[in-house]
Amino acid sequence: MENFTFYSPTFFAFGKDTENEAGEYVKRFGGTKVLIHYGGKSAKSSGLLDRVEASLTKEGIPFVSLGGVKPNPRSGLVYEGIELCKKEGVDFVLAVGGGSVIDSSKAIAAGVLYDGDFWDFYSGKPIEEALPVGTILTIAAAGSEGSPDSVITKEEGMFKRGASGNAIRPRFSILNPALTQTLPAYQSAAGITDIMAHLYERYLTNTKEVEVTDRLIEALLLTMKHEGPRVIADPNNYEARANIMWAGMMAHNNSCGVGRSQDWNSHNIEHEFSALYDCAHGAGLAVTMPAVFKYVMKHDVMRFAKVAVRVWGCQMDFDHPEVTALEGIEAFRSFLISIGMPKNFEELGTKEEDIPKLVEVLCRGDGRDGNIYGFVKLNEEDCANIYRMML
Repeated sequence: MENFTFYSPTFFAFGKDTENEAGEYVKRFGGTKVLIHYGGKSAKSSGLLDRVEASLTKEGIPFVSLGGVKPNPRSGLVYEGIELCKKEGVDFVLAVGGGSVIDSSKAIAAGVLYDGDFWDFYSGKPIEEALPVGTILTIAAAGSEGSPDSVITKEEGMFKRGASGNAIRPRFSILNPALTQTLPAYQSAAGITDIMAHLYERYLTNTKEVEVTDRLIEALLLTMKHEGPRVIADPNNYEARANIMWAGMMAHNNSCGVGRSQDWNSHNIEHEFSALYDCAHGAGLAVTMPAVFKYVMKHDVMRFAKVAVRVWGCQMDFDHPEVTALEGIEAFRSFLISIGMPKNFEELGTKEEDIPKLVEVLCRGDGRDGNIYGFVKLNEEDCANIYRMML
């Protein structure tokens, strides 16, 4: 295990009706004027925004609102939010939505206190200062409610890139599983896939002797394997929703990733076609991960064989561990298909002729050196081969 530091100060309020306490938590964490940042119609039509606004009003906290966050959140709205916060004297950003809303809120929070272009943070500059952020989660998926991370798509060039810093970890996050019960099955399944991706990205490590975090990851994968089909079969299953929501936070606050190298190549490869085609991130990952795993499997066959046995119930073939590893990858792919995720490029609406463009942006765009780095270093030819495996 490698040396590490771990700091995760987010206060969590979990359970039914907790969104009605938003004003209390904003006040507790120093907010005196709030930007309510949200996505589209559902936050309004469901009455959630009304409840949040009433909670802030009860505590005497003024607010301004900015909606319109899209999946794969865009830089243009971030710039708009930064200017609105500066103009209105906002000192707290409250995200009401899923990972896209939270990521956009974090970008705004960082940009308000920065003299330069907020995109600098998404080009490698660490985030050291930001307005405090709170969240009210409406979909279990990205884990941004407990993480120091944010992903934004730059509209000029359509680069999808991440930024990180403890300054953008939410000060509080309100997690009411009941808010996710109205989600379409496809969105629920995409969220489940994203959670499992965050776990696999940490599981694929070159660090030896990390049994504690291996076991944590395996337990959370088993939870998703159990609860995913239950929530697809019965969207109103509060207990299944609750387990998935907490697993989503645990998967990405990095408690499972400390002391070990991590991968993230599946995310990097997927980011390019969710940016280009605007497909659901989780759906893109469902197609990407099996292809990436098969391509890099030989780098450490036993790591893939281990998760195949411990999570997917495969029998270990010690003479031919690659057989077990492949069975585990196929079991994972079959699981994702069973909950409604796509199985290939065509179902995502992507096109074979766009592969050169995807590879160029992935490996050379925004200052990259022709490679992406993770569990295995992948060059342009590798990435093109992986994209072709998704056809």
